[in-house]
Amino acid sequence: MPATPRSPRHDALAWVAGSDAPEKSSINLGFMALTDAASLIVAATQGFAQPFGLTLNLRRQHSWAGLRDKLLGGELDAAHGLYGLIYAVHLGIGGSAPVDMAVLMGLAQNGQSISLSMPLKEAGVTDAEALHRCVRQSGARLTFAQTFPTGTHALWLYYWLAAHGIHPLRDVRTLVVPPAQMVGYLRHGRIDGFCAGEPWGAQAVAEQTGFTLATSQSIWPDHPEKVLGCTRAFVEQYPNTARALIMAVLAASRFIERNDENRRSTAQLLAARDYVDAPLTAIAPRFLGHYCDGLGNAWQDAHPLRFFADGAVNMPFHSDGIWFMTQLRRWGLLRHDPDYHAVARAVQQTALYRDAAGALGVAVPVASNRSSRLLGDSHWDGSDPAAYARSFALHALADDVSGGSR
Repeated sequence: MPATPRSPRHDALAWVAGSDAPEKSSINLGFMALTDAASLIVAATQGFAQPFGLTLNLRRQHSWAGLRDKLLGGELDAAHGLYGLIYAVHLGIGGSAPVDMAVLMGLAQNGQSISLSMPLKEAGVTDAEALHRCVRQSGARLTFAQTFPTGTHALWLYYWLAAHGIHPLRDVRTLVVPPAQMVGYLRHGRIDGFCAGEPWGAQAVAEQTGFTLATSQSIWPDHPEKVLGCTRAFVEQYPNTARALIMAVLAASRFIERNDENRRSTAQLLAARDYVDAPLTAIAPRFLGHYCDGLGNAWQDAHPLRFFADGAVNMPFHSDGIWFMTQLRRWGLLRHDPDYHAVARAVQQTALYRDAAGALGVAVPVASNRSSRLLGDSHWDGSDPAAYARSFALHALADDVSGGSR
């Protein structure tokens, strides 16, 4: 990815003084109990916010719907957010009036997983082909859980199932379960599988409640995942605060990836009751890229959970936001094609991010789009999103009478 390193225009601490000072210094910051909230937790608790004139008040949420409602109601100023959630709110998907939203920066890439139950393992359903056979031959539809109807986990699950010939809206049932409840639902037989962030896939393996069928990075290596989101009104009212917040979180992201020792200490921090509240043994291995799938396979992942990668993780690429809109369109959640590029330009706060990253001396990609190749040899570069949304054999396009071939 072409990138141009930018030297700091002046010392980053100058942002806290004079006309660049944050308009609002105390920020209520929402997060979910997931390891990919790490940069927010580190920024708030390890001294990364104060140099930029901020105090970050962490507010753990128990569901993505609750987080969304508090963000829109002003109880939260900004939050750890699902890419698809931010765009769904902006576009008015789900029955509520649209609210202008903003993606300040990317928080994480990779690191989500699809897990299946032990009864399926015992029945020999341990790969995509066996799952396809099971779905076709089973008298009762399998039930899968995801974390939010328009969220990344729903879209990873749908994409993976469809890539293996399983229509996610017809051939299986899906329901919404908060991330921290996934393992319990699997343990008690209420679901046959789930897609969620870590450490819940690892915890299912550790408890021998389930096994990892696929990782999200096997669908799209270095895919966008969580973002730092807020309303557009917040950015417009407090632009210096928004920039300072990006800088604080970006500095924390850089710290986490500086070395393995920082990753280990961050994993230990996340395990605390106030944050992820899960065993360190479930958090640390995958946080460091070490995977065991519960089927006897272990590996060091080439595309582990990432928070910085010299700034490549954090740039709010237009094409990343557009991709999620194409999937909302593909599965009928958007009934018509939006003006994909105009919406992405409005939501992705690229100029603000460039200012913040440049002040920290973080490399800033030249382009606002990036090119990727996904599972099934699907090429994505953001150039023709309407055609891309229609390019899949399995879909639920609302304007298509056939609803997609099988």
